[in-house]
Amino acid sequence: MQDPIALFERARAGDRRALARLLSLLEDDGEVASRLSAHLFPYTGNAYVIGITGPPGSGKSTLVNALARAYRERGETVGIVAVDPSSPFTGGALLGDRIRMQDVAGDPGVFIRSMATRGRLGGLAHATREVVRALDAVGFQRIMVETVGAGQVEVDIAQAADTVIVVQAPGLGDDIQAIKAGILEIADILVVNKADREGAAATLHILRSMLSLGQPAVVRHHGRAMTIQHVEPSRAGWSPPILQTVATTGKGIPELVEAIERHRIYLEESGEGEARRRRRIAEELAALARERLWARVVHQVGRARLDGLVEQLIRREIDLHTAVERLLKEL
Repeated sequence: MQDPIALFERARAGDRRALARLLSLLEDDGEVASRLSAHLFPYTGNAYVIGITGPPGSGKSTLVNALARAYRERGETVGIVAVDPSSPFTGGALLGDRIRMQDVAGDPGVFIRSMATRGRLGGLAHATREVVRALDAVGFQRIMVETVGAGQVEVDIAQAADTVIVVQAPGLGDDIQAIKAGILEIADILVVNKADREGAAATLHILRSMLSLGQPAVVRHHGRAMTIQHVEPSRAGWSPPILQTVATTGKGIPELVEAIERHRIYLEESGEGEARRRRRIAEELAALARERLWARVVHQVGRARLDGLVEQLIRREIDLHTAVERLLKEL
């Protein structure tokens, strides 16, 4: 195996093949990935991370492509992490985002990494944050993370990005999709993409109503009208702007870039950016500790003992709390 530290140094010097191999090592997990992650961690913390989420068909990949072009015109380097859903049968994924990002795929200042969720919920792959940190460490200034687009489960992005963009589009079905639990609440910026289509004005009105205090919104759900009471703004001190874009033509993209910059300045001046970074690190620390502790439980207690406890639980001979206490006593 090639020395991972040497790969990192080559990647920092601009070797894209070395960077691709580096990311593969991080995705594979294990001891090498842990050692590599520890080495590159001091080099992180400089990139600005933008999360893009929303339902399938809203044009997220095309929007990412347009944003990448805009940042390249400003002379900034761009890393893109595109997470695609895995097949429930093979574990594979189409990973078709490169096809939809042909405009920037050949740009030496842009690096695109497609990742499969491999069954993980929350909209991100297992190693997404490690990949984002690696892109940060090698010097990319803007990193965009596009989630799988599976609906309201995609709230992990709120813990991984500085600015979260929630993308909606007209004609995707019930209007209530826009307000499903977790999605509207994580938005720093709301975008109605494909704004040249019929129904864009209605989608815009619904989102505005949702963000206006005291103004209920009437939406359609399974063909019936429903009145939804107001939703509080998702971030204290920041009211998410609602923008209209047509990503295929670039319409509205300059305004979106400007809104992202305004949010970045807000995070810096309000102290919210530092608070988010602290929450993010604490969350990752807790998640990694849980993962490592469970691995230790499996190793020390043994699979046979775990299977035996499961059988007792199935037969209702013990409860979950008792099972956990027995496991902890055996460590």
